[in-house]
Amino acid sequence: MIQLSEKMRTCRIICMSLFFILFGLSALKAQGGDLKWLRIGELQDCFSEYGTEVESTGPGSIANNMFWPAAYGLEQTCSRAKAFWLGARNFYDPVIDRTYYFKVVGIGPRSDADDSSRVFPYDFLLIGKYLHPTVIVDDLSASVHDIYDAPDEVDPDFPCDRMIVTRFHTSIGVTVTKKIMAWAQPYHDNYFIYDYVLKNTGIINGEGEIYQQTLTDFVFFLQYRYALVGEAMTSWGQGWGQFEATWGRNTVNQVIGTDPTAPDYRFRALYSWYGPHSMQPVSDDWGCPDYWEDGMMSAARYAGAVVLHADKSAHDKSDDICQPATTHYMGSDDITVQPPYSQYNEDFMQARYVIMTAGHAEKTHAEEVGDGYANEWGDDGGGYTQTQGFGPYVLEPGDSIHIVLAEGAAGLSREKNREVGGNWISWYNGVGTPALIMPDGSVTTDYDAYKREWVKTGEDSVLQTFQNALQNFYSGYTMPQPPPPPETFTVRSGGDRIKLSWSDNATLHPHFNGYQIYRAEGTVMTPETEYTLIFSCDAADAVHDYEDVNVYRGFDYFYSVVSRDDGSTNSINPGMPLKSSMFWTLTNVPAYLRMIFNVYPGDTDNNGVVNALDVLPIGLNFLSEGFARDTVSFAWGPSQAESWYPAISTFADANGDGTVDEKDVIGIGVNWGNTHSDI
Repeated sequence: MIQLSEKMRTCRIICMSLFFILFGLSALKAQGGDLKWLRIGELQDCFSEYGTEVESTGPGSIANNMFWPAAYGLEQTCSRAKAFWLGARNFYDPVIDRTYYFKVVGIGPRSDADDSSRVFPYDFLLIGKYLHPTVIVDDLSASVHDIYDAPDEVDPDFPCDRMIVTRFHTSIGVTVTKKIMAWAQPYHDNYFIYDYVLKNTGIINGEGEIYQQTLTDFVFFLQYRYALVGEAMTSWGQGWGQFEATWGRNTVNQVIGTDPTAPDYRFRALYSWYGPHSMQPVSDDWGCPDYWEDGMMSAARYAGAVVLHADKSAHDKSDDICQPATTHYMGSDDITVQPPYSQYNEDFMQARYVIMTAGHAEKTHAEEVGDGYANEWGDDGGGYTQTQGFGPYVLEPGDSIHIVLAEGAAGLSREKNREVGGNWISWYNGVGTPALIMPDGSVTTDYDAYKREWVKTGEDSVLQTFQNALQNFYSGYTMPQPPPPPETFTVRSGGDRIKLSWSDNATLHPHFNGYQIYRAEGTVMTPETEYTLIFSCDAADAVHDYEDVNVYRGFDYFYSVVSRDDGSTNSINPGMPLKSSMFWTLTNVPAYLRMIFNVYPGDTDNNGVVNALDVLPIGLNFLSEGFARDTVSFAWGPSQAESWYPAISTFADANGDGTVDEKDVIGIGVNWGNTHSDI
C-alpha cells in the first residue's frame, strides 16, 4: 500500500471524480446519444437510448463495456460491441417512393452518421424501486451513485430494483420499447433482463409521420461481440495479454438449445469465453493468467444470453421454443455486412437479411475451433460474433411481437481466482508446490490442468445464471428480496480510529438478521482491490455504529455496510442469508487516520506566541469548516484536534467549534502574549 499525504489524497479524489465524469462524457459522445447506467450489482453497464451499445471509434471512445465482476473496476469488460437490426421483405419506402425486396434498418455494430435517419429515440428513463442511500465520508458525498444513479421516477412497487426504459421509432415503421431490468439480490445481480416489444406503428421518422403497411417476413436480429480479456489488456495495448484479444479475435462462441426435442435440452442460449491465445508465452493460457506477477486470471469468466420468451406470432403470444430461428456466428469485421451502410443500398441490405435468416450453423463456432486456437481459426481479423434472429413474422398495422432475453456473466469469484492463480504461478515459476485441489476434490500436480479446470467451471456458472434468470422470469419477478440497505451511511476519519454509522430502516424487514461491514485498503473498484469482512452482527445484537481501530496512519480505507436476512427465504441456496448489495453503500472517497495537533487557542499560526500575526490565519481561512473539538473553549493550554485540510485551518479554529469565523478572534485577545513551546 502507498502512503499518501492529505494533499495527495485530495488530488487523487479530484482525479478519480474527473475520470468517472469524463468516462461518462466520452461514452456519451462516442455513442452519439444519451446514456444511462445500471451500477447496483456485480454486472454493470451503460446503455444507449438508441437501443444497443455499439463499438465506438476515435479519441476518448469507449470500446468495451459490460463489466463483471464490477467490484474490481471498469477494466473487467466482457463485451466489445452489439447490434440490433430489423428487416422485412417487399417494403415500400415512402421517403423515396420505392419498394425494396429487402429492407434492413438498425444500429451497430458500429455507429455512423446515418444512425439518426434510421432510429428516432423519444423516451429514455431510469426508474428505481427506491433512491440510492446517502453515503457520506468526512462530510463529502462519497458514492458513485450520486453521478450514475439518478432515477427519473421512483416506484416502491416496481418488480426490479432498477429499470431503464428506452422507446424509439425506426424508419421501417416499427416502434421499439426496450426495458432493461436489474436486481441487487446477490443471486440475481449478474444478469440483466431485456424486455422488447416491437410494434408496427407505421411511424417512420422523428416527427411522427405515419405510413401504414403490413410488414412481411419481419425479422428481429441481435449481435453479441464478446471480448473477455479484461484487465490483462487495455484498449491502449498495455498489459500481459494480446492486443487483439480486446476486440475478441480469440473469443470462442457456443450455442445450445437449438433443438427443443433433444434429450439434453435445457433452454435456448448462447455464451462465449476467452480462448487461449497462441501468442501468449505461457504453457497454458486458459483464463489469461498474469505471468508477470501473481497469476491472477483476467478472463476466468463466461458471458452470454438466454431466451426467456419469444412470441409465436403477433396473434399467438405463447412462447415459441423454436425461436430464435437463427443462431449463426459471423465475422466481426465482415466487410459485406458489418460496416456502416445506407438504408437505400439494396445489395447491402440483402446481404444483411441473408445473415439475419441464416438459421443454425451445422457446427457451432466452438465445435469448429475444437482444441485449436480461436485466434488462428477463420479468416476474419476481428474474430467472430454471436447472433440471434427472431422470425420471420407478419406484422399488420398495430401488431406487435414480444421478446424477452437475459444477458449475464459469471465465473470464478475474485477470491478463488487469487487462490488458483497464486497456486498456479508458484508451480509455474518453481518457487513453491502448494496443494492443487481440482474442482471435483481430487489432487493433482499438473498445474496447467488445475488452472484450466477451474476456469472451465465458469461454464456451469453462466448456465446457472441463465437458470436463475429463467426462475425469476417464470415467477413473475417475485423472487425473495434481501433487507434493504441502510438509507444513510456515514464514515468519519479520526485521530486513532475511523467511525462508521448507519440508519436502522432495514430492521423493519420481516427476516432481518443483522449487518456486515466490508473494508478495502488502499484502492476501491480496481483490479488490486481486496474486500475484507471486518464486522458482523445479527438481529439479537444489532448495532448501528462501529469504530474501526485496526487501521494505520498513512493509508486509505473504503467501506460498505450490507443488511442481511436469516437465510429462510433463499430459494437457490437454502439457509444462506440474502444480503443487500455492497454497491449501495460502497464509499469512493477514502477515510484515513488524521493527524492530531495540540492547539493553543489564539496561537492561530502555531509559532509559539499569541500576537497580532494570529489575525492573518483567521482571515485566510475564514468560514472554513472542519472537525469540532470535544470542548469548545478559549482556555489556554493544549487541546487535541483532528487535522483539517489545509492544516493551518486546524489552528485558526481558536475555540474549537469546527468553523473559522469572527469568534476565533476573541481567542487572540483572551490569550494575548501567552507563549508555549509545542510548535
